[in-house]
Amino acid sequence: MKICGPKCSLCCTLLSAWGIVQLGIMAVLFWVKSPAFIEDLSIPEEAHHNAGEFVDALDRSYKTIAQNCGIAAGMYVITLIISGWQVMVNKRS
Repeated sequence: MKICGPKCSLCCTLLSAWGIVQLGIMAVLFWVKSPAFIEDLSIPEEAHHNAGEFVDALDRSYKTIAQNCGIAAGMYVITLIISGWQVMVNKRS
């Protein structure tokens, strides 16, 4: 069953592969709490007044974003499978 053309399916395959690599690396870096991503964290304003609350909010934010990146990378895996299947369908026809 053909869903998209050869150029579209190839483009989606390449973008999916890149998305898996990029989001996989970002998930690992957030998981190990890389300080390079500290500006991307969402920390509530009231957590800035207490050091213990700030560290807890920091850890929760790192963990949440790492999980979100992992989920997004998994969604790219699904997109890669579908677009790779479409590349094969277009090669046969």
